Amino acid sequence: MPDTPVGSIRKHFSKVSDPRIDRTKRHKLLDIICIAICAVICGADNWVEVENFACQKQVWLRTFLELPNGIPSHDTFGRVFRLVNPGEFQRSFLEWVQAVNQLTQDQVIAIDGKQLRGSHDQSSGKRAIYIVSAWAAANHLVLGQQKVNDKSNEITAIPELLKVLEISGCIVTIDAIGTQTKIARLIVEAEADYILAVKENQGHLYQDVTALFDYDRRCNFQEAPYEYAKTVGKGHGRIEVRQCWSTSHPEYMESIRNRHNWKGLKSSIMIEAERIVDGKSSVEIRYFISSLASDARRLLKAVRCHWGIENGLHWTLDIAFAEDQNRVRKDHGPENLAVIRHMAINLLKQEKTAKGGIKAKRLQCAWNEEYLLKVLAGA
Repeated sequence: MPDTPVGSIRKHFSKVSDPRIDRTKRHKLLDIICIAICAVICGADNWVEVENFACQKQVWLRTFLELPNGIPSHDTFGRVFRLVNPGEFQRSFLEWVQAVNQLTQDQVIAIDGKQLRGSHDQSSGKRAIYIVSAWAAANHLVLGQQKVNDKSNEITAIPELLKVLEISGCIVTIDAIGTQTKIARLIVEAEADYILAVKENQGHLYQDVTALFDYDRRCNFQEAPYEYAKTVGKGHGRIEVRQCWSTSHPEYMESIRNRHNWKGLKSSIMIEAERIVDGKSSVEIRYFISSLASDARRLLKAVRCHWGIENGLHWTLDIAFAEDQNRVRKDHGPENLAVIRHMAINLLKQEKTAKGGIKAKRLQCAWNEEYLLKVLAGA
């Protein structure tokens, strides 16, 4: 049904296996998935709210869904998404994103993790799950996500996510936990570039990179082979000044021990960020390595884009979708619901005609079926 409001969604999610035995299949799996996506777009944050949405919109839903036995109960939604294979669900999400969106050359893809705090289950000893997401900074899109295994951390989840993403020609930015030689190699082998944060827990790498800059910084970079860029931003009662020094000078880069283990390594970067609020100044200095050649302006812009994942995705999930308060927590339910929230964010951010933030757009979708159709048209 490619011409229906959810035709593209049905097409790409038709590969998801139905985990139910025959006698419990009163409702079609694709109907359940499509209702859940529409409901979350319209403001539903749990399965009870999804059922309530569907009951109120039953006449409208029947214009493009079969609903042979009416509206599923909230228990049905909860049970189905607890059982749906999250790997299949995420692969369908990836196919859907790649089919309806095209990344631009040199686009920054920020990779970062977020804990779903409400997903913990104290009675069963289950910890809150952690999801690593990839965010296209220019397109404002979630490109994919990977759950961190219970007994692991982001270091193991990031490579798995990179393997399924189409990142050729893009710039991948990752915080210090992802500064690993294996991850750098995966990015370069995918024909992309990286900018990786360097912090104290990187041992020799941190010592070597900071040593490159410390002496020259004390001498105000008078005779050092650096490129330099500066930006000044004002807003929300504060001034933010960012300065970047970068170098690809062979003598400097050769001083980094084990540099050949970092596939494609070409430059080292120092960024000084000063924030002035009410006349009081605070300064933070951060270091990075990159497979890009030294270009301070380009590198400074890419690093700045990385933090868009905090405001554009993580903050939105907490404020507009109340993700941290969500108590869906059994089996695969939290992970699959996280994918649905990511779909909703993608569709809502791609719709540009309405004013207001994501929360306001969700309300407008609930109130106005014509606007909801316009949002779904992005699918």
